[in-house]
Amino acid sequence: MIDMQGVYKTYPNGVTALNGIDVRIEQGEFVYVVGPSGAGKSTFIKMIFREEKPTKGTVIVNNHKLHDLKWKRVPYLRRNIGVVYQDFKLLPKMTVFENVAFALEVIEETPKVIRKRVMEVLDQVGLKNKARFIPDELSGGEQQRVAIARAIVNHPQLVIADEPTGNLDPETSWEIMKILEEINAAGTTILMATHSKEIVNTIKKRVIAIEDGLVVRDEHRGEYGYEI
Repeated sequence: MIDMQGVYKTYPNGVTALNGIDVRIEQGEFVYVVGPSGAGKSTFIKMIFREEKPTKGTVIVNNHKLHDLKWKRVPYLRRNIGVVYQDFKLLPKMTVFENVAFALEVIEETPKVIRKRVMEVLDQVGLKNKARFIPDELSGGEQQRVAIARAIVNHPQLVIADEPTGNLDPETSWEIMKILEEINAAGTTILMATHSKEIVNTIKKRVIAIEDGLVVRDEHRGEYGYEI
C-alpha cells in the first residue's frame, strides 16, 4: 500500500523536513501520524498523494512509484486516495450534494451513478437529509462529515485525514472518529495526522511518531500511549 525507503526532503530554502524515513503501511491499516509542529508530519503526508516529491529516496503508493511519477499520471494516483482536511475545503456556493458529486464529475462518471453513490455516502455519514444545504448552513461537524463523504465517494483504497478533529468540539470529534473507524472496518486504509492525545490513547491503533524529520517511534495499538 505505502512503502517509503530512505526518504529525504529538503526545500529550496535549505530546510530539511524529512531526514531518512523508512515506513511500510499495509492495506487496511489504521495509522496515526503524531509529532510536534514542524516535525515533518505535513511533508510526510504530502508525499503520499504527490503534493511533494522526495529529494532522495523511494516512495511507492498503490504500486505507483511516486518519486519518478510523471505529472500527467498524478490524477490517476489520486483517484484512489481520499483526503480530509482540518478546514474542510468545501466549495461554499455548492450544496452538500454538489460538493460530494464534484469528486465523481471530474472523473466523468455518469449522472445516474453520481446520484446513487452520492446519496449512499451521505447516508453513511448521516447527512442524507441535508443534501440541498450549503456549507454555511451546517455545523462544523456536519461540514467535516461532508468532507469525509467527498473523500470516500470514489471508493478510495486510502483516506488521508489531516487533523480532521482539530477544529471540532470533543463530542463531535468522537462522532468523526466513529465514521473513520467504520470506513476502515470496510477495508479502506486510514492515515490520520493528529495532535489529540485523548483520541490516540482511547481508540488504539498503530502510531507513527515523527520528530525532526525522523520516525522516532512506530507502535501498534497504542502500546505505550502517546505523549505530546
